Amino acid sequence: MPELPEVETVRSGLASLILGSQIESVEVYRASCVRLQPGGEGEFAEVLVGARIDEIVRRGKFLWMPLFGPQEAPQGALSAHLGMSGQFRVFVDDAPEPHAHCRARIGLLRDGRPLTLDFLDQRTFGYLFAEPLVPTADAGAAGQGSDLPLLPASVSHIGRDALDPLLDEAAVVRRWRRGTRGIKQVLLDQTAVSGIGNIYADEALWLAGIHPQRPAERLTAAQARTLLDAVRTVMLSALSQGGTSFDALYVNVNGESGYFSRDLEAYGRGGEPCSRCGTLISRAVVGQRSTHWCARCQPAPRRQRMTRD
Repeated sequence: MPELPEVETVRSGLASLILGSQIESVEVYRASCVRLQPGGEGEFAEVLVGARIDEIVRRGKFLWMPLFGPQEAPQGALSAHLGMSGQFRVFVDDAPEPHAHCRARIGLLRDGRPLTLDFLDQRTFGYLFAEPLVPTADAGAAGQGSDLPLLPASVSHIGRDALDPLLDEAAVVRRWRRGTRGIKQVLLDQTAVSGIGNIYADEALWLAGIHPQRPAERLTAAQARTLLDAVRTVMLSALSQGGTSFDALYVNVNGESGYFSRDLEAYGRGGEPCSRCGTLISRAVVGQRSTHWCARCQPAPRRQRMTRD
């Protein structure tokens, strides 16, 4: 599933191409793409057509486009979640025939020039949703790409992400150190710090030298701060390379892959030597997720076993 670096790569790519455009037409090719829309495809198109896209915003893994009309404030938002394989493609002037995995096509007009925005989703877990905006809980800007303190109602429970300048670091340290869950499970909780998925959780824990199943309550405050720094480091590095692509399920708006997979230190490297100490990277299934760590650099907590596969 695309994580923060991948979704931010998509957001910035869209921003470079479609900001200032007006929605002229909407075609939905698969109804499940707008399954959250109470009024279905008709309501989805009715809300979008005529609206202007002046901002593209991201919080964690969630992406949305505020829908501006004659009023100064946006009248809702087009929310998008990429699921496991969602992609946006932008075409200038003439667009090709819709791809077999195209679930929706949005016709745009920018400075008199037609654009086409396609939403592709092979595995169909992603969605588009025209929904209301609500105030942020802390009255701060909702996310990357906007100064407005408004976010989609469906995103209101999602925490700020590690790259958000408004993230309350002290609160994160306190929350990450609560409870008996393994720290990797805590990292994956999107209500605490959003945008961290399986790949970057493994990478950050490796960088911080913390075992993925260390109970959260056994983390020191210093370790929690080191871990937050590690999350930021790996995400910024991944973002600089366009995210992580293992196959064609994740590409940016131009159809290009990201290259951070070449620099992964833990995730997907089970049985390969650790670049720090040479110990073979271990792999186990924890909470139905593949987990990778170095047994030497990330010593296991006492009386804690992990089932290798």
